[in-house]
Amino acid sequence: MIIEITEKEGGLLATLNGRLDTRAAVEAQQEIQPLLNNADKAITIDCAKLEYISSSGLRLLLTIRQETATKGGKVIIENMSEGVKKVFLVTGFINLFEIR
Repeated sequence: MIIEITEKEGGLLATLNGRLDTRAAVEAQQEIQPLLNNADKAITIDCAKLEYISSSGLRLLLTIRQETATKGGKVIIENMSEGVKKVFLVTGFINLFEIR
């Protein structure tokens, strides 16, 4: 799992590449710290290269969402594959995020 974080129009863009399974989610906990530190801004998560997401990966995204809700930011998730979108639909996470 590779997470690239860059600045984007007054916010941050996190590009997820690979599989966000349990092992990757544990490792990614430290990598997402810049997102949590900037949770007062818009955080866009690009899932175009995300192949798979587990419940641990969903928990990681929920952590980001909770932090932005507390600090006044927002999370936008874009470019989900059909497989990832199906996980979001089945779990109800589709209703927790702005999806593009």
